[in-house]
Amino acid sequence: MSDELEHNEEAFSSTPDYLGEHEDTSGDTIIKVTGMYREWFLDYASYVILERAVPAIEDGFKPVQRRIMHSLKELDDGRYNKVANIVGHTMQYHPHGDASIGDAMVQIGQKDLLIDTQGNWGNIYTGDSAAAPRYIEARLSKFALDVVFNPKITDWQASYDGRKKEPINLPVMFPLLLAQGAEGIAVGLSTKILPHNFVELIEASIKHLEGKKFKLFPDFPTGGIVDVTAYNDGLRGGKIRSRASISQLDKSTLVINEIPFGTNTSNLIDTILKANEKGKIKIKKIEDNTAAQVEILIHLPPGISPDKTIDALFAFTGCETSISPLGCVIEDNKPLFIGVSEMLQRSTDRTVQLLKRELEFQLDELEEQWHFASLERIFIENRIYRDIEEEETWEGVILAIDKGLQPHIKHLKRPVIEEDIVRLTEIRIKRISKFDIDKAQQKIESLEDSIAQVKYHLENLIAYAIDYFKRLKKDYGEGRERKSEIRIFDDIEATKVVIRNTKLFVNREEGFVGMGLRRDEYVTDCSDIDDIIVFTEDGKMVVTKVSDKTFVGKGIIHVAVFKKKDKRTIYNLIYKDGSRGATYVKRFAVTGITRDREYDLTSGSAGSKVLYFTANPNGEAEVVTVLLRQSGSIKKLKWDLDFADILVKGRDSKGNIVTKYAVKRIELKEKGLSTLKPRKIWFDDTVQRLNVDGRGELLGEFTNEDRILIVKQNGIVKTAIPELTMHFDDDMIVLEKWVPQKPLSVIYWEGEKELFYVKRFLIDSPDREELIITEHPKSYLEKIFTDYRPMAEVVFVKDRGKDRKDNLEINLEEFIAVKGITAMGNQLTKEKVLEINPLESLPYSPPEPIPTEEMEVVDEEEVNEEDTEDTIENSLNNLPSEDDTPPQMDEEGQTSLF
Repeated sequence: MSDELEHNEEAFSSTPDYLGEHEDTSGDTIIKVTGMYREWFLDYASYVILERAVPAIEDGFKPVQRRIMHSLKELDDGRYNKVANIVGHTMQYHPHGDASIGDAMVQIGQKDLLIDTQGNWGNIYTGDSAAAPRYIEARLSKFALDVVFNPKITDWQASYDGRKKEPINLPVMFPLLLAQGAEGIAVGLSTKILPHNFVELIEASIKHLEGKKFKLFPDFPTGGIVDVTAYNDGLRGGKIRSRASISQLDKSTLVINEIPFGTNTSNLIDTILKANEKGKIKIKKIEDNTAAQVEILIHLPPGISPDKTIDALFAFTGCETSISPLGCVIEDNKPLFIGVSEMLQRSTDRTVQLLKRELEFQLDELEEQWHFASLERIFIENRIYRDIEEEETWEGVILAIDKGLQPHIKHLKRPVIEEDIVRLTEIRIKRISKFDIDKAQQKIESLEDSIAQVKYHLENLIAYAIDYFKRLKKDYGEGRERKSEIRIFDDIEATKVVIRNTKLFVNREEGFVGMGLRRDEYVTDCSDIDDIIVFTEDGKMVVTKVSDKTFVGKGIIHVAVFKKKDKRTIYNLIYKDGSRGATYVKRFAVTGITRDREYDLTSGSAGSKVLYFTANPNGEAEVVTVLLRQSGSIKKLKWDLDFADILVKGRDSKGNIVTKYAVKRIELKEKGLSTLKPRKIWFDDTVQRLNVDGRGELLGEFTNEDRILIVKQNGIVKTAIPELTMHFDDDMIVLEKWVPQKPLSVIYWEGEKELFYVKRFLIDSPDREELIITEHPKSYLEKIFTDYRPMAEVVFVKDRGKDRKDNLEINLEEFIAVKGITAMGNQLTKEKVLEINPLESLPYSPPEPIPTEEMEVVDEEEVNEEDTEDTIENSLNNLPSEDDTPPQMDEEGQTSLF
């Protein structure tokens, strides 16, 4: 900052001469303003930085906050005070209006740490403001009285008008700045320190004192879910992603119970309504039931996916926010940029020094008490007070007492001074007459024990500081557990979760596509942020952003919404290479592209033309019939071509030769099945999402008809087709691939009969959620087994005065037959059960499934140019020979386009 000031001084020193003081032609004097801007601006900037916006590293307070706390301490008598009175009292120290003081006090009160509030102090969830200062009351909390104040170790300064003394910094013995957080915008800089968890800060301070490493992450009073991957210790360039906690209440209702930091329910609902108006999401209505806790109900229209809507809320509304921290504090009247770890280290080290000063003051006081208690005992026990009976002057009294004490003070720790003797003369006769030597000795010994203890603490200062932090955690840590759940977020692709809020149209002849061509052919529903892929009859392909009207090329044969990195959509293509070239066939996927770039899917020869084209979402391979034109000696004019024989390659592949002769037309003979292998799906427990990238636990290989089995702790069982956008509840206890023929075995507690029951069943209605325990409120799911032949061990309760019964091993397959899912089941035992443990299941060999023919998708970068001239091995045998007599040419003279 000093370099910047020097630069500014050089800049201002070059001020033109016309700004100096001189007389103009009219005789008026022009006042010299050289340097005024520099001095005024820098004074103002320094004032705002130091006195208004940025907190001090020593105690974590901005000046207004420190003055509020000091005023609360001066007014403290254990009872509540009107906030209006506190604000007025604070104005003795803070030279600004009452509004700034009141707002700052409300912010401190809403953090529920330093101020004990009474009345309507606003609501951090809804954004409602506090009542007027005359209606609300406050007093210092027990925590504030414990850790913030100690006048004996506080440095003081004069207030702005010199009438009062205020603390330079309060002796805060706790990382208060990190607990409360701070935000301020000054001139030329700003600060944004996020709040952290009370208990975690204490534990981190203890680890620092023990020489161990620690990590700190924010914890917000509004709760929610946070991704701290890029926190960067709270330094510039870091980022926190904060999300609302959204769960599915039922098939058509979502509920928000926690909101992101920095927003409130009113603002959040506004962003949801705006996204609905723009068509990004689709909701029926929204209810705000927030009071002491957040509850926002979002009702969905029929047919809208709750999982997809949750992702859309994160993508298009304030349900996800990004926060950029910036750790800036004041140290020695200068801004200092440091991370939260260093802030905690400095705060903890300062706490140790404050504890040392506190102990030193305590030791001085104890030694003074011991010194006077010893003098008092000597004075009374040796009846030195009688030596002053004959003295007539004050000086004589002092000398007589001093002389009488001399034989008895060798064991004292400091010399006897006149002030000590004066205190002895102030002892009342009543006290002397009732003086108890034994009690006096006990008091001295007690003081000596206290002195020894304080000295021990000073010698073991770090251990004393650790015990101090442990006491704070024990006394004030209850109910201050972490509110924000730390989780790694998955990236949400907006195009995958956005509601298709518009329609796509095409004019094939003219070559236009867009949302505004309402008089032309309808293609599909889409959103206004989608990309579309277009194929034309000359073998060109282009991907472009959807718009009202875009020209992509005449002769459009296929248009659809484009999905990035989609390896499962396979395009089957037969094209003629140039006007006189051979006919080729190819299969390919389109994964990565450059938007608005035209790609040639043929060999690039002029006059190339597409003869046959299909887009297959699951890699289907159909069978087509190729019909040749009658020409020359060709004998075989018709044969079948199976696309399953064609290897899927990159889009740049030239393809395999179908024939060198002219093709009359190509007809679809038989629709094909998918040639792609089942898709492997994993579950990543870290982000609680499904993926196909190999992260987490492999659930299995899935075809289009396969489902996953989900069981919740509350006894709800359901199956679902796996989608990467699915959300899972925290009470999920089973997630695996569903095998319809494999029974589920359940042991549950029946609340009405107060006994354990066993049942085995198959899921008959995969599209419906089922409750597999009884509806009694005390019923609960104990164990669920998904193996074919499960085993369980029952441990019984030991009766008083009797031996414990032997554990019971149960083969659930033999214990009960497979029944309906709504059946109550069989009683497990009438004995009292201590616990039920799963055992290793009995071996079972399921029947071998019929293997699916596998067809891998070859990435474009793996395609070799040498592969472009491959031929179809299986089809070559059916191709006509060049010696065959060509048939007569068709009158049409053209090939058919399908």
